[in-house]
Amino acid sequence: MTRRRTPAPTRARRAGDGSPAPSNRITQIHRSPPGLAGPQPLRPFAPRLSAALLLSAAFPLSAQTVLELGPAPASGFGGTTGRISAIVCSPTDPNRYFAAGADGGVWRTTDGGATWQPLTDHMPTLAMGALALDPSNENIIYAGTGEANFANHSRYGLGLFKSTDGGDTWAHLGQNAFAGRCISKIVIIPASPQIVYASVTRAGGFPEMAAAKNHPGRNGPVGVFRSGDGGVTWVQLAGGLPNLDATDLAMDPSNPQVLYAAVGRIFGSPENGVYKSTDGGSTWTKLAGGFPTTDVGRISIAIALSLPSRLYAMVTRPSDATGGGASTLGGYRSDDGGATWTTTALGSIQATYGWYLSCVGVSPTNPDAVLFGGLNKVRSTNGGASFSTVTPPHVDIHAIAFDAAGRLLSGNDGGVHRSTNLGTTWTHLNTGLGTIQFYAGLSTHPTNDLVVFGGTQDNGSHRRTTASLNWTSIAGGDGGWTQADQSNPLRVFVESQGTGALYRSTDGGNTFNNSGSGLSGRNCFLPPYLIDPQNPQRMLYATERLFLSTNGGTSWTPLSGDLTAGAPAAIRSLAIAPSNPQFVYAATNDHRFLASTDGGATFQLRLASTPGWPRVTREIAVDPTDPQTVYLATAAFGEPKIRRSRDAGQTWQDLTGSLPDIPVNTVGVDVRGLLPVIYAGTDAGLYRSINEGQTWRKYGAGLPNACIIDLLVEVGGMGGAGGRQRLIIGTQGRGAWEVPIVMCYPDMDDTGSLTPNDFQVFLNAFAAQSPLANCDRSTGTPTLTANDFQCFLNAFANGCP
Repeated sequence: MTRRRTPAPTRARRAGDGSPAPSNRITQIHRSPPGLAGPQPLRPFAPRLSAALLLSAAFPLSAQTVLELGPAPASGFGGTTGRISAIVCSPTDPNRYFAAGADGGVWRTTDGGATWQPLTDHMPTLAMGALALDPSNENIIYAGTGEANFANHSRYGLGLFKSTDGGDTWAHLGQNAFAGRCISKIVIIPASPQIVYASVTRAGGFPEMAAAKNHPGRNGPVGVFRSGDGGVTWVQLAGGLPNLDATDLAMDPSNPQVLYAAVGRIFGSPENGVYKSTDGGSTWTKLAGGFPTTDVGRISIAIALSLPSRLYAMVTRPSDATGGGASTLGGYRSDDGGATWTTTALGSIQATYGWYLSCVGVSPTNPDAVLFGGLNKVRSTNGGASFSTVTPPHVDIHAIAFDAAGRLLSGNDGGVHRSTNLGTTWTHLNTGLGTIQFYAGLSTHPTNDLVVFGGTQDNGSHRRTTASLNWTSIAGGDGGWTQADQSNPLRVFVESQGTGALYRSTDGGNTFNNSGSGLSGRNCFLPPYLIDPQNPQRMLYATERLFLSTNGGTSWTPLSGDLTAGAPAAIRSLAIAPSNPQFVYAATNDHRFLASTDGGATFQLRLASTPGWPRVTREIAVDPTDPQTVYLATAAFGEPKIRRSRDAGQTWQDLTGSLPDIPVNTVGVDVRGLLPVIYAGTDAGLYRSINEGQTWRKYGAGLPNACIIDLLVEVGGMGGAGGRQRLIIGTQGRGAWEVPIVMCYPDMDDTGSLTPNDFQVFLNAFAAQSPLANCDRSTGTPTLTANDFQCFLNAFANGCP
């Protein structure tokens, strides 16, 4: 996302964050270096290299020791973390649980939730939808990737993971079968554990499949799949089962040949319903007998383990194209294996978000004790004849489970909670469970390195003030962009969803007052806003147009016209050039990029939705020293990931280089060196390029392979002793992290170690008169001299200065 924090005068912030350059910045010559890849014959001056220097070639780079910032938990709701999509419990050990973060990977506790351990931080994806334990060997665990909850932030999957040692190590299976889609449930035959079933959906979002981000597998087959070899290979089951989203799956514990599949395409289909197989999935029959046949969207089902003929289902109405209308159609019960159904007294518990929140759980010992989870949770102890509202520990319920002691567990947008009395009272189990989902918009205190602000999905905005993982919740709703005024640390802004839900604090975030007076119009879910980097009383706020405040957010007036092509589009990304705030850039969610040179009053359309133009621009970042140099990050497969313009958007250069074909959500740049160092936050971790996008490498050893949604580049003289040299990373599922910036000039080929090839690359650059060889950072003519040789040799001998 875009940067919108006001910098201190000596602090070079991340591109686009509104920061002037530090006073000691060296003015750079922005020229792409000639091709430097690969060893070439040594030039005549190569013999000057001494054998002694070559012996030092194996010096490693300085360590990149990452620091987890949290929150785990935040103080809201009594202790909250991020969304949990699935929970599975040991059938024998009441203190052993596994939880799946919607985008936070798989976690394990062996002490009943007092502590948690992340198990999949470095697997190819942390987006999770389902968990299952092998009934015959609970050290065998399956984790289905891709979150089947259909929100724009419910990311696509990449197959499934399998562990045979209780979660310590994992194998990656089913990539070809399921990549680009989501696994909603996994069931295993107890007596034949090599036979595994999985229900699969398309990735969600509005418009349809937006969460797939154009993944090439997004339109692959869905429904129910079976594996006969423990998940290695899979076949789609047809035999009467449609190729539609299977949102849930259940197996009869007394007869594993009997399966129930919930087919519940969220936009509705005449084929939606519950299907039953009595032959292990070879053939299927759509159940009727009172089950609704029209107005059916998503469906969730559960079977009573103590009375397998008893089934419960919750049915949601279809969603419209924008995510509305999906209220609860009803709850249903069958006492004869689905042959006939009766309506329960459920009522409406999903508002209009039934496409997103839907689950059913039955007590393993009492078939009449059932819970339905949606926006809230309701409980029946008489088989659905009547219900009482259970005060939920957190809204938006996604998982219901029971541990070996019969205690109830809830997975929701606020983490994991447990009840010993079927939901009357709850205890959070979120200490150390770092699954919170940040949105773009982290900010930091100008002088106190510990203080970080950030907004999160369904958990409000939070403030970090200590070195622990505990953060303080300071505002509710969905927390969006935050702004910490870099000239006055007591002045902090936060927002929630919707136009005008902007709030200002004058005491460092302890209390807030509304700051949205005068704002109106169409908006993205969390509208971007900015503080002018050179005048903190001047602010911009984006709907379909820009609004201007000249009094620090006290009041707002329209500034620009509509920058979109028309309703319902709005501005999704916004950036102000730190060195010249008259340069303002905007990107809309109908695929337009615009530039202003008069502070945002008027704009020129630079790019529209044409072939070759990235259609999912997630962030704009501006060079801190050159207002016309702008970077775009593209969150989609099959398109250029990062582009740069040096003429305010008139022409563009593709900097994708060797970056893998994965969506890029955020981009930042450090311009202190010979060439800009570019950082890319992707759906699968952090990447860095030191050669203007020619090559990219993973950066931040130990950083989880999480979806990075925001990053701040903090360098310069502010903060703690010696100034800040760090990245602040916001992930969508693994909280916030700090990554040190390691500047290592002699690693010319960016391999992560110093080798003779670094000499060769330097020599080639010198011969080509590339600025990459300007080690002493001299200016004038000639720029490259013998002193650059000495500078490079000294740097190489010292390892990584």
